[in-house]
Amino acid sequence: MEQLEKVIKSISESIAFDSSRHAAQKGMPFGKGAYDCLCHFLSLAEKMGFAVKNYDGYAGEVTFGQGEEFAVLAHLDVVPAGSGWTTDPFGGSVCDGKIWGRGAIDDKGPALCALYAMKALKDKGFAPNRKIKLIVGCNEEDGWECIEYYKRHATLPRTGFSPDADFPVIYAEKGILHVLLHFPVDNAPFRELNGGTGANMVCALCTAKPLKYDEKRAKKYRLGYLDGVLTAVGKSAHGSTPERGINAIEPILRYFGEENAQIQRIVTCAFDDIYGLKSLCDDTGNLTLSPDIISYCNGTIDLLCDIRYPAGYICDKITALLNQFDVPYDIVHEQAPLYQDKNGALVQTLLSVYTECTGEEAQPVAIGGGTYARALENGVAFGPEMKDDEPVVHQADEYISIDRVKMLLEIYEKALERLCG
Repeated sequence: MEQLEKVIKSISESIAFDSSRHAAQKGMPFGKGAYDCLCHFLSLAEKMGFAVKNYDGYAGEVTFGQGEEFAVLAHLDVVPAGSGWTTDPFGGSVCDGKIWGRGAIDDKGPALCALYAMKALKDKGFAPNRKIKLIVGCNEEDGWECIEYYKRHATLPRTGFSPDADFPVIYAEKGILHVLLHFPVDNAPFRELNGGTGANMVCALCTAKPLKYDEKRAKKYRLGYLDGVLTAVGKSAHGSTPERGINAIEPILRYFGEENAQIQRIVTCAFDDIYGLKSLCDDTGNLTLSPDIISYCNGTIDLLCDIRYPAGYICDKITALLNQFDVPYDIVHEQAPLYQDKNGALVQTLLSVYTECTGEEAQPVAIGGGTYARALENGVAFGPEMKDDEPVVHQADEYISIDRVKMLLEIYEKALERLCG
C-alpha cells in the first residue's frame, strides 16, 4: 500500500509539468516543461538507488543489473491539452479512483509504474541477469528526435517492450505517414481557415471567416456563427483511431464545398476516400486516414493527414494512391511498420504474464498506433490499456485509474522478473 501511495503521488507530480512541445531553450530541446518532467523522473529513480543519465534533455535512462541489455521504452512528453476539459489538464488531481490529467495514461503513468516495478524488484533483492534500461523520451508525440539522439550517444538494446499501447501484447503496428497536402483554391470563399492542434490528434475545433454567411447551410452542418466566425466543434481522439473522434474539419469543408468545387474535391479526397486508401487491409487492419490540421494562406489550403497503413504494405503503395490526388504534398513524418513473430519468446512470455495476472486467456493483437517498440530489433508494446477501456488517450479528461496502476505494478514487475531473471 505504501508503494501504491508513492506511485500515485509521483504520477500526479509528473502530470503537473506541461511537457508538450514548446520552443527550445538552452539545454532544453523541447522546452522547459519537458525538461523539468525528465529531471523529476530521473531524480525519483536516483533516490531509489538506480544509476541514471540525462541525455541533454532529449531522453533519460535508468539502469538496473548487468549483462545483455533489455529495454523498457516509455515517454514523458504529451500532446497539447486541447479543449473540453472539466478538470485541470495539468492538475494531476486524484478523485473517484482515478488520477486525472494530460499524460496520465499516455505515457507518464505507465512509465512511472515501470520505474516502481523495478524498485520493487530491487527492494526484494532480485539480481537481474540482464541490464534493464528504462529509457524515457521527451519527443515521442512529435517526431522521435529523442530516440534518434539517444541512438547517436548510447546503445539501444535489441530487445524490449514499450508500456504505451494495449494489452495483452502488441505484435504488430501499422506504418505511419504524416502527409502535408497542398490544395490550390481559387476565389476562396473565406478570409481565414484554421483547425487542429496535433498531427496525431483528431481535430476538435475548426474556424473560418466566411466572405458571406449562409444560415441554412450552417445549420445543415451544425456550425456555429458569431462575430463573423464560423465554428465547428468536434471531439478529439488519437489519430490512429479517428473513428473514436468527431473531426471538426469535415463540416467546415463541406459547408464551403457547396460553393467552391476545389474545396469539394478536398472533401472527396480526404473524407470520401474516392481513391480507396481506406480499402487497403491485412491482418493488422484497414488503413486509416485522419485529416488533423488545416490552414489557409495565399490561395492554398494545407491539410496535414495522419495515415496508418497495414503492416504488410510498403510505403510506395500508399504514395502511389496519394499521387492520384494530383496535388503537391510533403511527407513530414514516416515510420515503417512493426511486425514480430506471434509465437516468439518475447511475445509468448509477456502473454503468459498477462494471463497469469489477469486470468484472461488472450491472443496477441495489432494496432494502428506507433510506439517506441518499433525502434527495437525485437520489440513489442505491452499495455497499459485494455480492450473495454473508455478511450481517453489524446482526449479531454484523460485519466488512469488507481486499479489500473495496481495492475501495471504487478504485471511489469513480473514481466521484468521473468524476462531478466
